[in-house]
Amino acid sequence: MASNHKKEGQPGVFHKNGGFKSGLGFVLACVGSAVGMGNIWMFPYRLGQYGGGAFFIPYLFFVVLFGLVGLSAEFAIGRLAGTGTLGAYEYCWNRIGKGRLGYWLGWIPLLGSLGIAIGYAIIVGWVVRSLAGSLTGELLWGDAAEFFAQGTGEFGSVGWHTLVVAISAAILMFGATKGIEKINKVLMPAFFLLFAILAVRVAFLPGAAEGYRFLLQPDWQDLLDPYTWVMAMGQAFFSLSITGSGMIVYGTYLSKKEDIPKASMRTALFDTLAAVLAALAIMPAVFAFGIEPNSGPPLMFITLPEVFRQMPMGQLFAVLFFLSVIFAGVTSLINMFEAVSESLQTRFGLGRKTAVSLCAVLALAVGLFLEPEARVGAWMDFITILVVPFGAVLGAVSVYYVLGWKRIKEEMELGRQKPLSPAFGALAKYLYVPLSALVFVLGILCGGIG
Repeated sequence: MASNHKKEGQPGVFHKNGGFKSGLGFVLACVGSAVGMGNIWMFPYRLGQYGGGAFFIPYLFFVVLFGLVGLSAEFAIGRLAGTGTLGAYEYCWNRIGKGRLGYWLGWIPLLGSLGIAIGYAIIVGWVVRSLAGSLTGELLWGDAAEFFAQGTGEFGSVGWHTLVVAISAAILMFGATKGIEKINKVLMPAFFLLFAILAVRVAFLPGAAEGYRFLLQPDWQDLLDPYTWVMAMGQAFFSLSITGSGMIVYGTYLSKKEDIPKASMRTALFDTLAAVLAALAIMPAVFAFGIEPNSGPPLMFITLPEVFRQMPMGQLFAVLFFLSVIFAGVTSLINMFEAVSESLQTRFGLGRKTAVSLCAVLALAVGLFLEPEARVGAWMDFITILVVPFGAVLGAVSVYYVLGWKRIKEEMELGRQKPLSPAFGALAKYLYVPLSALVFVLGILCGGIG
């Protein structure tokens, strides 16, 4: 296993794949990774279901905590080790003379990234198919449930699925940071703009006020329900894309001049804004037409087409909606592909294009047999309940305990004008790490909380 660590402490020394040219480009890339389906089809429903405005209290608490110490840890170890998932874990465990063990442990979160990518590519393929159906009118003027069922059967979306994988791979073929930074600088602002347009339009629908009440009217009693806190914790954890893998590889491409905790909080802020914006665009529209709110794929692929059908200029807004969701989906997918591709490059000496192509072929080859909704649902449950949270716990333990707070603190303070507070280390070791383990355990007990 060849090691490819860059020299520590040298500002501007990048991975062979290059580096992000600006802090803004890095943050937008991380926001692109974090903003995904959970922001769009899960957050709006949970916000209304678990106390409305009151849900924000535990949610924001966990977003700040996980963003500050969780994202910072993944960014910092990537930048410190100078390589992605496998090399980063090896680096941590080398401190106690167990680098080989760290390397093998790193495969767990890396396979988690590949596993999510396999399922995610299928779902984004459904979104692309829905965009096409919106453009032709087939989705809006036909039976939305039947349209969805046709695309989610055995080999029901092969063309759309393949297109999504090919587009994601093509973006990465232009170069790791070059392709990622450029595409996120376009797609992420476009995502926010399109959802803002939808939210403003929805605000003028008769009956939208009921949706705002569902979302924002606080039910303080729900704060006494432990399940509210559990779901807020799971939503915050998974929304920030803390997987023990994906954000590590982005940290690898980050300049030593950048302030990691600051970048982490900016990522958490924009991810939260995306979730709130999605809620304000979706739920008032659902209530305006008296449709029962729900979450998951039925909200996006069945409920919302029914809403757009009844809206003035509904076809236009359906197109804008599915286009913005594609932007969120593709930017998340390229992060997952990049995590796998970088490790294939670095650890096995593959060329850039070869590594990306191999990752794409693996994702498509497995995904083609998972296209039925029930099958991909079971796959994603397995990956998101067992593999990814366990990988995140491994990442937290590896950084804050195996490598140690003292060493990672030095890396986090590079690029900062002020040293980190001693409380940061205490929060990381004695609150964040146990909570990440709790997310894993509760996910198993509750059948998923993210």
